[in-house]
Amino acid sequence: MSNTRIIPGAVKDDAVPGQRDPKSAGRPAGGPTGRDNEGRVLNVFSHGFLILWAVMIVLPLFWLLLGSFKTDREIGSSAWSWPSNWNFDAFGRAWEKGIGDYFANTLIVLAFSIPLTMLLGAMAAYVLARYEFPGNRFFYYFFVAGAMFPVYLGLVPLYFLVDMLGMLNTYQGLILVYVAYSLPFTVFFMHAFFRTLPTAIHEAAVIDGASHTRIFFQVMVPMAKPGLLSVGIFNVLGQWNQYILPMTLMQQQSGFDKDRSVLTQGLVLLNQQQGYEGDLPVIFAGMTIAMLPVIVVYLSFQRQVQSGLTAGTLK
Repeated sequence: MSNTRIIPGAVKDDAVPGQRDPKSAGRPAGGPTGRDNEGRVLNVFSHGFLILWAVMIVLPLFWLLLGSFKTDREIGSSAWSWPSNWNFDAFGRAWEKGIGDYFANTLIVLAFSIPLTMLLGAMAAYVLARYEFPGNRFFYYFFVAGAMFPVYLGLVPLYFLVDMLGMLNTYQGLILVYVAYSLPFTVFFMHAFFRTLPTAIHEAAVIDGASHTRIFFQVMVPMAKPGLLSVGIFNVLGQWNQYILPMTLMQQQSGFDKDRSVLTQGLVLLNQQQGYEGDLPVIFAGMTIAMLPVIVVYLSFQRQVQSGLTAGTLK
């Protein structure tokens, strides 16, 4: 027997010089693999699409903001030229022509509709997600079906229902309708979030003798805060930009002295009031006033929204 000892990493004696190992065939030595190349192409494509999307969003907003500081002549001559005089006269004229009242009406409606939507939606989602009872699946899919129902199909019966209740052109009528149309999405979103919360904490609270109300408000709601914040931001954006519902339900009726139109209606009315005057800077300023709050809200809570959307998946 030979006393030959094989050194790890050494080349075998029977290996043919220049011949590659069959196991390493198809793998480039020292170079990027095919999967790496695919990842780079995907990154380039995704980043390019995001940049294009950002340009499509930012440019119209920037053009709108510039138009708020221009005169009619400057808007008509060049869309992207800088204003000759930076002043806020157009914002003042827009506010005096009713944008301030429309803005206040919108704040009043959302001050009640958003908390009611979040409270009722979170309570319904919590019960459907954490308790088993006959009809649980039926009620859950009932809410899900409501999210798929187009708002346009219910405008006529909704109008007559609100009229029968005497709530046309009233804050409470629009608030209740906003809550009803926002509940399906809120329940659907929060149902999935409540199901991801740890059951052990809920069971410990039950063993300690906590009531269902106390468990919900003091245990489950603090744990579900990221999800509540995320769906709350979406409800704020959706209700702030709502047009078809207030246009149907907030038309000024005979006998009502006060116009309770919201901001989206106000922008249309402001455009109609211009007539042949052509005061475009006022319209641009009104749209800027309408969009600034939602942009500030979203940018302020952007990280919380992203964490809330991914929390249910990571838990």
